[in-house]
Amino acid sequence: MKRIIALKWLAVITTLVMLVVLLGGALVTKTGSGMGCGRSWPLCHGKFVLLPGDITPELIIELSHRAASGIAGILVLALAIASWRLIGHIRETKFLAILSVIFLLLQALLGAGAVVWGQSSAMKAIHFGVSLISFASVLLLALLIFEVDRKFDANKLIIDKKMQFHMVGVLIYSYIVVYTGAYVRHRGASLSCSNWPLCNDGAGWLPLRFQEWVQMGHRFAAGLIFIWIAYAAWLAVKKYSHQKVVYWGWIICFILVSLQALSGALIVLTELNLAISLAHAIFISCLFGVLSYFLLLVSRSRVNLRNM
Repeated sequence: MKRIIALKWLAVITTLVMLVVLLGGALVTKTGSGMGCGRSWPLCHGKFVLLPGDITPELIIELSHRAASGIAGILVLALAIASWRLIGHIRETKFLAILSVIFLLLQALLGAGAVVWGQSSAMKAIHFGVSLISFASVLLLALLIFEVDRKFDANKLIIDKKMQFHMVGVLIYSYIVVYTGAYVRHRGASLSCSNWPLCNDGAGWLPLRFQEWVQMGHRFAAGLIFIWIAYAAWLAVKKYSHQKVVYWGWIICFILVSLQALSGALIVLTELNLAISLAHAIFISCLFGVLSYFLLLVSRSRVNLRNM
């Protein structure tokens, strides 16, 4: 029991550190600190020791992000090994342990490549998507650990095909929305439209420039996912009040997507307020994590249906 308690603490700490890494990446992008250490990785400007004259705010932000990523690497590896040993009998554990390590390594390699060789806006957006999967895999591993004491009914679920479609469909579509949002940020199109929800006052309904199309394309994609999650949450309230994991999962998703939409509008209206921009990244990360957990629930439901 003591080992399980210790494993829970490790899972919580690792998940929080992974969220910090995600936020750190967003902070690096939003403050233009990607070249804070020059074209050098893992060192800053190729030096082991930095002189006071070398230190800039951009360097501190970039170096802090690298340090957080290094700590996350150690914690994820420790969590994967400990989970494999202590709860490896749970069906999803070994897969998630391997996935968390692989995607963390891929995340680190993409980050290093962006510094050393530079990357296009499209590749930088993919980097955020990889980071999101890395965070989600650690979060799911943590949730598996917390299921050990059976305090919530996540193993004997029966989910109908319609709800399974929404769970899987929204997850896949959310990744597209995430990509469009990251592409907006890396293309520097966050303020290409000066108003919300329309692009510009008095300029007609359609965007005029490519940057505006990028921004409005993301808004359209985000609007669709808001409507989809709202409908799925309504179905959950109507039909799944007896299955609390599904019921509360969709309610949490609706709250998160609402906060995501609100923060997205405020980013434009406040002209890239840093705190709101970081909150925007937190909300989408948590939303993607919950939606990923739905995929695990769908998998369990199908196994339960086969065994009936």
